[in-house]
Amino acid sequence: MSRPFSPGLAARLAASCVFAGSLIASFSPAAVAQGAATPQRLEPVSVTATRSLQPTPDLLADVTVIGPDEIARSGAQSLTELLQRQPGTEIVQNGGPGSVSGVFLRGANTNQTLVLVDGIRLTSSTTGSTALEAIPLDQIDHIEVLRGPASSLYGADAIGGVIQVFTRRGTEDLSANLAAGYGTYSTRTVTGGVSGSIGPIRLSVQGGAAKSVGFNAVVNPSSIFYNPDLDGYSNANVSVNATLPWAEGQQLTAQYFHNRLNNQFDNGPGFDDRTITTVDTWLVASRNQLAPFWVSLLSAGEAVDDSVSETGFGNFPFKTTQRQYLWQNDFTLPLGLFTAGLERREERVTTGDNFAVTSRNTNSAFGIYRLQYGANSLQANIRRDDSSQYGGKTTGAVAYGYQLAPSFRMTAGVSTGFRPPTFNDLYFPDFSNPSLEPETSRNVEIGAYLYGSTTDGTWEARAIGYRNRVSQLIVLDSNFIPQNVQRALLEGVTLGFNTQFGNTTIAASLDLANPDDTVTGKLLPRRAREHGALTLLQTIGPVRLGAEVVASSYRYDDAANTKRLAGYGILNLTLEWDVARSWTLFVRGNNVFDQDYQLAADFSTGGATVFGGVRWRP
Repeated sequence: MSRPFSPGLAARLAASCVFAGSLIASFSPAAVAQGAATPQRLEPVSVTATRSLQPTPDLLADVTVIGPDEIARSGAQSLTELLQRQPGTEIVQNGGPGSVSGVFLRGANTNQTLVLVDGIRLTSSTTGSTALEAIPLDQIDHIEVLRGPASSLYGADAIGGVIQVFTRRGTEDLSANLAAGYGTYSTRTVTGGVSGSIGPIRLSVQGGAAKSVGFNAVVNPSSIFYNPDLDGYSNANVSVNATLPWAEGQQLTAQYFHNRLNNQFDNGPGFDDRTITTVDTWLVASRNQLAPFWVSLLSAGEAVDDSVSETGFGNFPFKTTQRQYLWQNDFTLPLGLFTAGLERREERVTTGDNFAVTSRNTNSAFGIYRLQYGANSLQANIRRDDSSQYGGKTTGAVAYGYQLAPSFRMTAGVSTGFRPPTFNDLYFPDFSNPSLEPETSRNVEIGAYLYGSTTDGTWEARAIGYRNRVSQLIVLDSNFIPQNVQRALLEGVTLGFNTQFGNTTIAASLDLANPDDTVTGKLLPRRAREHGALTLLQTIGPVRLGAEVVASSYRYDDAANTKRLAGYGILNLTLEWDVARSWTLFVRGNNVFDQDYQLAADFSTGGATVFGGVRWRP
């Protein structure tokens, strides 16, 4: 039986709505009083929710775009640290910045969120997860986070949503960047790059490296994994992007990304255990305006996740290679826009174990229709995936929006998703089940968006309620054999508020959720019922001061809810100072009050840390 929202949770929701309304009123009295004024909104664009460019205010999905300025000014040292403060997002991390990390998007499992790098899947086919710790922030231009099932757009794995990372692109004008920093645990980083044009070709090259001696990851001496050594990391990375617009409406693109991460971890005393993870992606694409109403995109790419764990019990290699091909066509119709596409994905697995099957192919076809007509907005998706391993799967989504007033919009939608079993689930010797079926999900959601402007700024408030029922969940039985026996109900409300007035920027979010196992009624491991973040940025002349609060209620580390993880609230502070033309000094203090908290039982989060450095950008 699913767990209903408790009276306490309902009361917190009501109080949060009252608080949000009061906050909005306090920051926008003119907009609230006038009502009829047409708001002026900044309109970044997004591609993840529709597979084609669309201004984010027009989207019917729950999407966050994290731009390059926000990434730089956050001072974050890892992708998960940046994602931790986003709406609908919780993280788990087994130690420091280089350790194994994951994201719970709307309460879904870490392997139920699809991660793309420049449109290419970067996922291990053996574990089903993405090595987020191996995607350095220095290589990222911007990030788009799509919350809610998106299998009707991207196929397998997108039950919780999609996180798409975009690496740096070339520019027409010559530009360069350089940054170096040093901090707690002898953490040091350096990154640099150049971008510009060589004739008609726009080119970008970016490289970087980082190293840290780290801290002892497992802090519980009674744990079988305890080893009182330092668990540091090092990585080296590079990305290259080249774009050739060879004629009007015709463009060729080639891009490459590489990172090698060497991370130490605790796996018991007496050995310096470590995992060496190498990730590579490449993509070539041709975008062509074939007719005034028709744009075609042809692309081919590959992603490699190559991981080797060196332990006292031996070495354990796991390598996934995914080749991906796409033909997408965008048609502008007399009424609306229709997108149709064909995809093929070829997965190949190499391990040190004797798997019965080490490859599978998936052929897919999809269609997306978008319409904006007066105050009405509509999006409908359908997709068919046919796998050589688990057969066919059809998913769909329909979303509708209505502009009730110039500053008020409502949306509603339904969608489905699925996640196939991994190669480990199906073929790991003695601990697998080749009869497993894909996990499936059915989601309904409703959203309300209120936005406006004052004489010196803009603001936006939003509330999204969702109910995502996940079936055929794959869990291990008492003999550690995976079975389709579990069901989960992921329901909740995400509240958000953003404003920018004068030199002040504020972003706040609060998630009230019930991520429950419907068979046992227990809370899903490492997920909280309440999670929120508040970010403030104040500019004073050449100085930018930032404060960031991340808070969570209690969680449990196990499915039986016997090992409780206490709630926490941490404060992070940032400072940027433009000391001279092109030169910026920066510093970030994490967990400045040194709170002792854990994201995973027995694993340290490192306590209070400080990291500072200098950036140069002419």
